[in-house]
Amino acid sequence: MRSFLWAICLLLTTALGAQLPTPSEFLPHDLGETFTPHHMLVDYYETIAEASPRVKLEQYGRTNEARPLLLAYVSTTKNMERLEAIRKNNLVKAGLLPPGEADESIGDIAIVWLSFSVHGNEAAGSEASMGVLYDLANTNDARISAWLENTVVVLDPSINPDGYNRYTNWYRQTATKGLDPHPATREHNEPWPGGRVNHYLFDLNRDWAWQTQVESRQRMVKYKEWMPHVHADLHEQGYTSPYYFAPAAAPFHEYITDFQGDFQVEIGQNHARYFDREGWLYFTRERFDLLYPSYGDTWPTFNGAIGMTYEQGGHSRAGRAIDLPTGDVLTLDDRVTHHRTTALSTVEIAHREADRLVGQFEDYFTRAVTDPQGEYLTYVVSGATPRGRMKALTTLLDRNGILYQQAQAGTSGRMYSYREGREVSAELKAGDLIISAFQPRSVLTQVLFDPQVFVEDSVTYDITSWSLPMAYGLDAYASTQRLTVKTAPVEMTAYASPLNGDLSGVYAYAVAWEDMSSARFLGDVLEAGVQVRTSASDFTFGEKTYPAGTLIINRGDNRKTADFTRKVREAANANEVSLDILKTGFSVNAGGDLGGSNYDLIDAPKVAVLSGEGTNPNQFGQVWYYFEQDLDYPVSLFWVDDLTDVAEGDYNVLVMPAGYYRLGERETEVLTDWIRGGGKVIAIGSANRTLAGNDAFGLDSKEQEDADEGEEDSRLLPYAGQERRFIESFNPGAILGVEFDDTHPLSFGIGDQYFSLKTGSTAYEYLDNGQNVGRLRTKPFVSGFIGNRAYETIQETLVFGVENMGRGHVIYLVDNPLYRGFWQNGKLLFANALFQVQ
Repeated sequence: MRSFLWAICLLLTTALGAQLPTPSEFLPHDLGETFTPHHMLVDYYETIAEASPRVKLEQYGRTNEARPLLLAYVSTTKNMERLEAIRKNNLVKAGLLPPGEADESIGDIAIVWLSFSVHGNEAAGSEASMGVLYDLANTNDARISAWLENTVVVLDPSINPDGYNRYTNWYRQTATKGLDPHPATREHNEPWPGGRVNHYLFDLNRDWAWQTQVESRQRMVKYKEWMPHVHADLHEQGYTSPYYFAPAAAPFHEYITDFQGDFQVEIGQNHARYFDREGWLYFTRERFDLLYPSYGDTWPTFNGAIGMTYEQGGHSRAGRAIDLPTGDVLTLDDRVTHHRTTALSTVEIAHREADRLVGQFEDYFTRAVTDPQGEYLTYVVSGATPRGRMKALTTLLDRNGILYQQAQAGTSGRMYSYREGREVSAELKAGDLIISAFQPRSVLTQVLFDPQVFVEDSVTYDITSWSLPMAYGLDAYASTQRLTVKTAPVEMTAYASPLNGDLSGVYAYAVAWEDMSSARFLGDVLEAGVQVRTSASDFTFGEKTYPAGTLIINRGDNRKTADFTRKVREAANANEVSLDILKTGFSVNAGGDLGGSNYDLIDAPKVAVLSGEGTNPNQFGQVWYYFEQDLDYPVSLFWVDDLTDVAEGDYNVLVMPAGYYRLGERETEVLTDWIRGGGKVIAIGSANRTLAGNDAFGLDSKEQEDADEGEEDSRLLPYAGQERRFIESFNPGAILGVEFDDTHPLSFGIGDQYFSLKTGSTAYEYLDNGQNVGRLRTKPFVSGFIGNRAYETIQETLVFGVENMGRGHVIYLVDNPLYRGFWQNGKLLFANALFQVQ
């Protein structure tokens, strides 16, 4: 009601120069008193934008649940009138627009981007954003008005509206009327899955580079259009922690410039002035490092900005008020005030140092195109890469603004082979994809493509390796030389369906199993009722050899399939697969005739996925997203407690995402009976711990080796040095070379080697009765950091295996192949588990 009345007053008094409403005047509650529903936050931004010539509001997209994604641009009226010219000037300085696009009459304008509440249940950020918007738009504040003379501020008030809405609605429905600061009460204990994550339960703060989620993809379009000089990402952490702000903790990625590191110190010192004045506790240089490239601080940093994380103590536990160990009470108002202070302090120092910021920004990109930082100057991806994989790679490069070309001629030399993990004599061929480090986004290119990441000997906050050629399973090379072959823009040839011509005499269709386009095609035709077979081994038809896993669609199997040809044609066109027409079932060269035992009929999966308390929300979300977005295949979601309903239904595949399940005697009996009857369990990550602890399954954990003889008893070691000892058994996330049995269906389309992203040091013994398809052998290849003891433990252990049980299977995926939705080769591995293992 208050917002409605204010809107009426605004219409009546705008012409008279009415004051802007503060958040507390506009909302039905005071700012910081309770949480604001997302639609009210949007209403406030719209009201301020309508009333103030200093503010322009833009909707840049919508979430999965159709909530608007907003950006507010704020500066002086003069700057707002030339906002597009300021934006273009900045892109000229970054080498992303030609010099002729610049308006030289405009001086150096600093661009500050403030992002709030990427984790929806860290809601104080979005709450504070309303106060920040008011402060910036308020013309009565002469000091802030002066800051905006040479500064444009971009505010994203809620990066994750679906998660923010989930949390704020739950809280408002749950909390008592009066403040209840006791940490054990229900309003301080958010239920599964929590508001941290988006609709698909992805952590959007880990998605900046991979852009798997719709929020990230839409936001990055706007970010690349602006390329700010400073980006601050406002979060919350555990409620007992003081405020954290820059400078960041080690390890820093080695490509971060001295200026970027030093300016973080200057920003921190500016914040400290305000916090010291009020006696607010804070800390710097701890916990939050700058290594993993897909955060809201690192991705902007690798795009030339001063990228920072700010962390207010609070998080979902804090609610409106919570007791602190000191005897004090932390309120939502405190949290909002602290975030409001650092946000404005960020704008202040950007204004004060605008000339330096803009000058260093321009120098950053000048160096990028003339003198790249890293060892490798050219990256090469084989032009023989299957169409689907190449399309997936180039799509990701486009989303990140990374330039690439296609070689028109060849050359040779010594290059690093990603497949072999060493330098080899290699040949660049016409048609290969060339990604040069001599480009505006040079640093981001090298960060994403380098085969190894230098990691200081320090505990890091996230994974330490992510090299794209390994994640995508590419035949690729990296050269320390600037390869200067003739190139041309890459033009993906238009897909031409082979099913548009004369189809008389067709015996079967063949589709090679190469990438996710093959898997999506298979899912589509199975869903349409088409009968499909898969080849258990390579076979040769005429002059062409088809790899194991090739899909065979026989006309004879589909005599009762209505509109058979149309269904195959539509699926082939939709997924742009390479489809061959076979005129006979007689294969004389190798692999057997198409009616022989080498070709197994694929049982269409009817999939159930467990979710809820006990499952990891992120990793459940990765499975959910995989089926609905990557594969576009139907899936049913069940609560963990409803396992019996799965067994009694017509489901033949059960996916257990990472989590901690409780399988009692009754649940074990139900599950094993279902498997023996023909069911397939796919257990991912920590879900395998549950099965390894159950005698009904053949999976056994491998413990870390005991201390060598002569080493001191670990119980008697000094307290000092415990972090160093912890590091020895620590694996924050590294890429390891996994040996594959390339005759097993789990390896189809992948081959005898797979680069696996292993997070953690939990290890399992080889199966005594099963197929140890993916295994870590002695001294496997490693990219990234893994502690010495952890490295010893994981050697000669199972990574991916299959245990037969009656007519069914248990598939153990010890490493999560769907991790954060960006491990492209892992998506094919999961498709093998789903479709190919029969």
